Amino acid sequence: MTGKEKGARGQNLTGVVLAGGLSSRLGHDKASVRLAHDWDLDLLAKAVTVLRSCCQQIIVVGREHPDYECYPDAIPGRGPVGGIATALEICAGACLVLSCDLPFMEAKVLERLVACRAERPDNALVTSYRQKDIGHVEALVAVYEKEALPFFQTCTAESKLKISRVVPQERQHFLEYAADEALPFFNINYPADLLVARKILQMQAVDGLLRP
Repeated sequence: MTGKEKGARGQNLTGVVLAGGLSSRLGHDKASVRLAHDWDLDLLAKAVTVLRSCCQQIIVVGREHPDYECYPDAIPGRGPVGGIATALEICAGACLVLSCDLPFMEAKVLERLVACRAERPDNALVTSYRQKDIGHVEALVAVYEKEALPFFQTCTAESKLKISRVVPQERQHFLEYAADEALPFFNINYPADLLVARKILQMQAVDGLLRP
């Protein structure tokens, strides 16, 4: 594949923040969480910021927010599967999807994913990270091609909501990562997760102070 062809395949990529969950396990709205009082960004703003490294257009699916282009879930109550279906219906091309509850996500992680997407097989409809030791697929840090929409529409209508099974595995393209590279994929679902995230942040701050 030539450089020109790779560039063409990277066009029409919209950043999508999935922010439609009820945060019932956490007990309060996770999108508005700040890990520390001196953090300028809540989790929703953090997701938008890292997506800007790869995408000119960014939308938020599942909630209203005055600062962003927002869309409600087309069919409420279908979780991430419904959110991605909504995004693919709205967007002209592929969607770089990111959950809003990943406090340690970095732009370089998304940039590597987009570069991997440019090398995908012709029949691939999803490009996502996969933990190479255990095979866990990071389906909420992934690029979904427009042509994946019928799979999502079917699963949404039938309430088949296991996201990693929406698109057949033979049509998925993976970028593997090691266990010691897992921090960007740490997500906040429960109060204990939030405590752990804040502890990690404190440790990072101390480590920064100790470095020469």
